[in-house]
Amino acid sequence: MSHHILMILVFSSVMLLFMAFPAMKIVDFIKKNINLSKKIENFILIFITIILSLFIGIFLEFF
Repeated sequence: MSHHILMILVFSSVMLLFMAFPAMKIVDFIKKNINLSKKIENFILIFITIILSLFIGIFLEFF
């Protein structure tokens, strides 16, 4: 079990850089529809980047 968690985190850490651009595009789309402050926009950007990286890490580990 701990081996899977460790591998997911390793894969996710590598994917953080690559998931920044899709996260920026998602936040831009959200910003077009909803008026966001810069602080909230930055928080959503970081959150989406981490979530996308974790999804890719889980995908790479189990599929």
